[in-house]
Amino acid sequence: MSRRRIALVREQMRHEGLDVFIVSSLPNVRYLTGFSGTNGVCIIRKKSAFFLTDGRYVQQSKREIKAARVVIARNGLFEEAAQLGLFKNCGAVGFESHALTYAQYRTLRKLVSGVSFVSMKDVVEGIALVKEKKEIDHIRAAVGISDRVFKELLHVIKPGVTELDVAAEISYLHKKFGAEKDAFEPIVGSGERGSLPHARASAKKIKHHEFVTLDFGCTVQGYNSDITRTVAVGGASQQSRKLYDVVLDAQLAAIRAARGGIMARDLDAVARDRISARGYGQYFIHSLGHGLGLQVHERPRVSALSKERLKSGSVITIEPGVYIPRFGGVRIEDDVLLTSQGCEVLNKAPKNFMAV
Repeated sequence: MSRRRIALVREQMRHEGLDVFIVSSLPNVRYLTGFSGTNGVCIIRKKSAFFLTDGRYVQQSKREIKAARVVIARNGLFEEAAQLGLFKNCGAVGFESHALTYAQYRTLRKLVSGVSFVSMKDVVEGIALVKEKKEIDHIRAAVGISDRVFKELLHVIKPGVTELDVAAEISYLHKKFGAEKDAFEPIVGSGERGSLPHARASAKKIKHHEFVTLDFGCTVQGYNSDITRTVAVGGASQQSRKLYDVVLDAQLAAIRAARGGIMARDLDAVARDRISARGYGQYFIHSLGHGLGLQVHERPRVSALSKERLKSGSVITIEPGVYIPRFGGVRIEDDVLLTSQGCEVLNKAPKNFMAV
């Protein structure tokens, strides 16, 4: 897999006229090499590929890296690359503009002379848009674990339990069921705090007749899940129930419309238009979804501003939400695999209105 992916990067290099391409984004390094550590860089030349890391990862890199020559740096990674002559006889060296820091760029400029440095964006991300079977299998496994966690949480959420208690239970259950870690810090927002799309769990105690929004995910073999459910504690008011029905209707409509080939902004509009038609458009304050893989948020962005056409084989989230200040909010999110005929919803956790 790694050799094929590196070959695809070389195709992009030829198209852009690059002699060398530096991959320093750790998720992209992992995608190309399999390395799961915290310090490494991949340098791809026209006919060779090198992976550089430090002495902490001697054994790990030997186990994980198959498609690139492993170099254990005695000094800095770029200093080692320059000493090895990896930038010699090069006219153009590409780098990831979103991942290389200014300090690293200055270091490269001092170390390497006589070359043109070219800022590149989305080289690896564009290749990673379409997931391979093994990648999808890992995402399925992560989604399955988070679905199990949600089922267990229904017995945990009750009046008097704090949001922090629920968040801690999410993290514990993820690992208990076989995940490597949380994909991100669990979001738990109850009552009025549900109007915060990224509510960090607090010491607030959950009360009767409140909505609780839960947004969490886990990691399996580096790949992530991302699920959101909103549940009512001891029932809900008529207004709250209406709000839930509006969001669920929009989410189901977007799932029916999702497929490879649709414009991302058009899919966003399916959900946004239904919410707006019910009078809540101003309270849907984020995009419909995002790509999911080695990163929780990656391409494609399913947004009203996107100019991207979605591809079969991509995994995205579909997560409309409505957030009303001083009242609360509802968000419902599933991970879906796009196909030419539609999409497969990977989550199996129930999302019909439920009271706990």
